Amino acid sequence: MYKNLIICLAGLLGFSCGQRKEKVFPERMLLTESVYSSVTIQPDSLYQIYSAVGGILDYNLVEEGDPVNKEDPLVQIINLTPELNRENARLALELARENYKGRAAVLDEIRDEIAAASMNYRNDSLNYIRQKNLWEQKIGSKMEFDTRKLAYQLSGNTLSLLRNKYYRTKNELETRLKQAENNYKTSQIAATDFTVKSKIDGTVYALYKNAGETVSLQEPLGAVGCTHSFVIEMLIDEVDIVKIKKEQKVLVTLDAYGTEVFEAVVHKIYPEKDERSQTFKVEALFTKQPPVLYPGLSGEGNIIIARKEDALTIPKVFLSADDKVLTENGLVKVATGLQNLDRVEILQGIDEKTPLLKPEP
Repeated sequence: MYKNLIICLAGLLGFSCGQRKEKVFPERMLLTESVYSSVTIQPDSLYQIYSAVGGILDYNLVEEGDPVNKEDPLVQIINLTPELNRENARLALELARENYKGRAAVLDEIRDEIAAASMNYRNDSLNYIRQKNLWEQKIGSKMEFDTRKLAYQLSGNTLSLLRNKYYRTKNELETRLKQAENNYKTSQIAATDFTVKSKIDGTVYALYKNAGETVSLQEPLGAVGCTHSFVIEMLIDEVDIVKIKKEQKVLVTLDAYGTEVFEAVVHKIYPEKDERSQTFKVEALFTKQPPVLYPGLSGEGNIIIARKEDALTIPKVFLSADDKVLTENGLVKVATGLQNLDRVEILQGIDEKTPLLKPEP
């Protein structure tokens, strides 16, 4: 009998313990809401080096890690085709200039023809007027008058055609000369493009080609960026991007610096979404930059989007998906506010004296 009673009591105690639930009370504390992102460190003003001409890489004029100034040469390329084009353009320019301004100028020949035609025109004009006066006095024959008149008209037409030819030829030669000058200037620019120069004062961070390799217009030759100024690149999920604003505070940890926390501020928000990752790119600048940084250093960042003193909070695990909490009197609907990874603010529905039971998983 006693044995059966002990078993029953043990069962009742076990049942009671199995029904006991974890209980907490809401707490008031400082609550900070943030948006998390992985971060990558990159030099400010980092850009890829491209060549304006194709060819063969002759040699790299710098090495990775070298400091450079703006307009310093970085890469030398060889290609014979543009050099030949420049020589051909020079010869075409000389020919066009000779035709327009030189001793054998085409315009001089036309001017000589115009001078001769003008003399014929004046002579035929005088003969026509003289014969016309005689004909009006009934002196001479009609045939002789018509002959003088025809000669006068023909010489006038010839002079007019030569003058038109002169102005047309002059315009054509001027146009050809200008085109030849432009072609020659273009060929000179192409020749200078064989040396790729730095666009900024900074550091050479990468060189992708070696001497003897083919250079195309589509492939980068290297990368140059600022030496001492770095930016923090973050990829923000599209559901959080509307919360991000310039000048928001960012807390950054870098794998290279362990648990040390660095402060930064949001500097730039790129408006275009990356369709592959469904994220937006955001850049931040260090408030106080770490002493040593390298491109590609990685870590984590939290962008502070809201902060509230004395917020009434509960652990997130006590809040259901439909914003209800389990009390000793049953489920209660609550209104929520700020939240972080493990706690959420309660705006109304319960107070600090309301005991909460942890719902079943």
